[in-house]
Amino acid sequence: MRRLASYTLLLCPIGTMAQTVGADSVHSIQEVVVNGFHIPGNILSSSPVQTLSHADMERIGIIDMGDALKQFAGVQVKDYGGVGGMKTVNIRGLGAGHTGVVYDGVQVGDCQSGQVDLSRFTLDNVSLVSLQIGQDDNIYRSAKSFSSAGLINISTLHDSNNDRRNSLAATVRTGSYGVFSPSLLYHRQFSHLGISAYGSCERADGIYAFKLKNGNRTIHEHRNNSDIETWRGELNMDWQPGNHQTMKWKTYGFVSHRGLPGAVIYDNPYSAERLVDKNVFTQFAYENRFSRCVKLKAAAKWNYTWSRYSDVPAAGYKEDIYRQQEAYLTATLWSAPMRGLHLSLAQDYARNHLSMTLAQAANPTRNSLWTALAASYHAGQFTINTSLLATNITEQTEQGRPSDGFHRLSPAFSLQWHCLEGLRFRLGYKDIFRTPTLNELYYTGVGNRHLHPEKSRQWNLGATYSHVFSHMIQLSLTADGYLGNVTDKIIAVPKMFYWQMMNAGKVRQIGLDLSANMEKRWNEGLSVSVIGSYSLLKATDRTDPADVYYGDQIAYTPRHSGAASILLHTSWADLGYNVLWMGERYSLGYAIPQNRMAGFADHSITLSKELRVFHQQLRIQFDLRNLGNKNYEIVRFYPMPGTNWRLSISWKGRGKVKR
Repeated sequence: MRRLASYTLLLCPIGTMAQTVGADSVHSIQEVVVNGFHIPGNILSSSPVQTLSHADMERIGIIDMGDALKQFAGVQVKDYGGVGGMKTVNIRGLGAGHTGVVYDGVQVGDCQSGQVDLSRFTLDNVSLVSLQIGQDDNIYRSAKSFSSAGLINISTLHDSNNDRRNSLAATVRTGSYGVFSPSLLYHRQFSHLGISAYGSCERADGIYAFKLKNGNRTIHEHRNNSDIETWRGELNMDWQPGNHQTMKWKTYGFVSHRGLPGAVIYDNPYSAERLVDKNVFTQFAYENRFSRCVKLKAAAKWNYTWSRYSDVPAAGYKEDIYRQQEAYLTATLWSAPMRGLHLSLAQDYARNHLSMTLAQAANPTRNSLWTALAASYHAGQFTINTSLLATNITEQTEQGRPSDGFHRLSPAFSLQWHCLEGLRFRLGYKDIFRTPTLNELYYTGVGNRHLHPEKSRQWNLGATYSHVFSHMIQLSLTADGYLGNVTDKIIAVPKMFYWQMMNAGKVRQIGLDLSANMEKRWNEGLSVSVIGSYSLLKATDRTDPADVYYGDQIAYTPRHSGAASILLHTSWADLGYNVLWMGERYSLGYAIPQNRMAGFADHSITLSKELRVFHQQLRIQFDLRNLGNKNYEIVRFYPMPGTNWRLSISWKGRGKVKR
């Protein structure tokens, strides 16, 4: 049957050429629908890539960015609990500072802390979340994106919208702890211009009961000072003046007022810490595809962040205000000089300024230049990618002496061998470093202006396999083993009566990431999917053999972790079951019983139903999370909520296709 279809397609052009067609003739062909299995991107990539689409996240019952990333192998998410708790990502034991975040093609940064709080992004407006570890196959990207050991790529629905129709989508979500979150997304498509607007808000009191054991006592309390109120908004425009040019503009705004519940130490759950965050950025991107062999893209971004931290300690009211301003420019030229060979040259520049209300604040300014030269070559069964990144950073301060700056070359490569049908092997290496953050360099009384970059060298060896059995079952498997070393690790070291940031650490990582994806289809209205991931990580301290904690697992890094989901799709409704588990770990880098944190498993189920009402789509989803009602801790003394629920109602309306 497959050969017959191929022969028919080959004969179609011959028959067309033999006809005499008038200049004003119009011929219509019937719509052709091809049903098949989607091959995950991780199977085809020469380095580990993991993705979750908007539909996947809905079916699993994922409601925030932290939950999405917990599904990926090799990822540990620090979640401080509550509805609006801060969430940062640690990949393969490297720390949050080694993870970059790209939002609709332009990097998101935080020069003050070096880590992006992912709770500021909502999933209602996101079409795809992906995690890339090591050297990416896509060399047509910014120079700064080469500077991270791992990269989280977030694409919004507007950025990936190829449907030239007007649309309006509204979602209302409610649930435990006073959660109420409406959102609205509107897209208007003109001839060559697309405009979309997105807005959402969320509020919750965050009060939930918890049970926590401290010492010999078991505490039964309610979480306080965990309320949150956030507002998000986006305005997007894309214009295609011709077949080869694209212009995109985005403006984003975010405001958050929240309490910081703090650690529950002994029997004191009280906290008065408050945090106000405001963030606005605007970015413009331009791409020109001159020909099949040459294309260019460039982007400019301005970002402003304002935050106010306040507390009422015993000494009286305390308030600190921080302001960050960033100007960012990037340009990438891509070419294909010969068959199978692709080259790219990228140049980025960023200027960051941080001002603080702290006494004797340095108020530093950082100027950064990244230059990346990359190549990709495909020949037969082999694909090789290589890159060289040059980083040059200089700084100035309003008070005191600035650092000496940072200058370094960073090579990377990846190799893939497609040895058999469905079976691929891959090998990768990346030498990269993390620049000290402005807090680590200049924070009053703690910062150290003589810090060196935190260097990381990572090797990856893996295999992928994908096969379709009897046109009904697809199986995809990946296995990646890795070896890494981190030197000059930046840690806080006690010095007499105060703490100071120092290059005083070495860490070795040896690990294994496994993932599996199996889907069986009986017909268009009935299928079942099983998704799973598992990580084994031994990240040990290698600083000084004389230390008592030499060879111990580093803090907050479990040896074993994973996730699994079972998704049943029927013509009536979708049912999903998901479990996340994490093995024991230690709150400090000293493996003694007092620092041990027990492992946990978080079970959840989701039930959803899609309806067609007057040719519009209505979706109702109910999520029940933490079925075991366990107040487990991801961060020590920060208990997570017990059993909780969410109810979401979404409506989508579409207009006619624009010709």
